[in-house]
Amino acid sequence: MRVLAEPARGDSADPVEGVHSVTTQEKGTEIRNGRNETPEERADRQWAELLQEVRVAQTGVQILFGFLLTVAFTPRFAELGDTDRGIYLATVLLGSLATGALIGPVSFHRIVSGRRIKPQTVTWASRLVFTGLILLLGTLAAALLLILRVVLHDGVVPWLVTGVVTWYLVCWFVLPLWARRRHTSSQD
Repeated sequence: MRVLAEPARGDSADPVEGVHSVTTQEKGTEIRNGRNETPEERADRQWAELLQEVRVAQTGVQILFGFLLTVAFTPRFAELGDTDRGIYLATVLLGSLATGALIGPVSFHRIVSGRRIKPQTVTWASRLVFTGLILLLGTLAAALLLILRVVLHDGVVPWLVTGVVTWYLVCWFVLPLWARRRHTSSQD
């Protein structure tokens, strides 16, 4: 049995665009979502989307982490004071943790592949990616702090770092959360 919900007020009358909820009865289970997909199909789609997101984040964190690893072997590193070395150490550790979290979904998928737990795999992989993004934010903030301290030697550095971190927070979290709240209903 397939039932299409009425389009929400102000939505297109197009049967595909206007559908916000599709209920399908298959083998005694009810599936509710706007795409008319089974839980397995939804998990496959979400997994593919997650992998695309991970590719973007992984590339950035791996390049940054690789660069950070080389810094300790440069002649200028010996000139850093204790505070800057501490910031460098924190940056490398955060970068390493971010790399682990962002590569984690690949290992997770390999280990549980074929066990018919794709929806749970997507959930855990998504959590790892979100954790990786938080750690990447910390890595970028610490790297920026270190670089600006070395280059500027000025009291404006914390303000610059705060401004950039605020920008990351707006782009990565505030805007998506605003859009999520504004454009989705409690039924979604």
